[in-house]
Amino acid sequence: MLKLAAAFSLLASSALASGLEIQIEGEANGIVKIDLFEDVAPKHVEQITALAAEGQYDGVVFHRVIEGFMAQTGDVKFGRIGEDMSSAGMGGSERGNIPAEFSDLNFDRGVVGMARSQNPNSANSQFFIMFAPGHFLNGQYTVVGQVTEGMDVVDAIKRGAGANGAVLGQPDLMSKVTVTE
Repeated sequence: MLKLAAAFSLLASSALASGLEIQIEGEANGIVKIDLFEDVAPKHVEQITALAAEGQYDGVVFHRVIEGFMAQTGDVKFGRIGEDMSSAGMGGSERGNIPAEFSDLNFDRGVVGMARSQNPNSANSQFFIMFAPGHFLNGQYTVVGQVTEGMDVVDAIKRGAGANGAVLGQPDLMSKVTVTE
């Protein structure tokens, strides 16, 4: 009975999760707070909050950062600081991919979207934060949230100078990601 109560408590607390607090370190230093849209993308929000609660995002770099577009992170398989970064951006988590949850929300400055491959149903753990509007993404990628505090920190994230926005040298990273209510 005690195990059942503990499981219910964990489920209830994850159902109440409504945001992320991300400590960023590198060229950018500070806290970014994100309001997650459980009503818009419940499966995606459930996945990223579970990964954050497990500590999977801690130490993961911003591997693809394109000036005037977005900063991408969340590769929990290949994107950890101190590891070979040559495959960063090609991995995900051990959890399954998530079917697309497209909405009518616009990709505006500060919007958080889920990264994916060519397959619309391939989002897993990676996400990106928009520096500027990118309405060409509307209806093509899942919107999962919005930055509510710390866009100045996002704006300071080290830009990529490599192919397709790859960050060369020492990338900025999410040192700690916490689920908030």
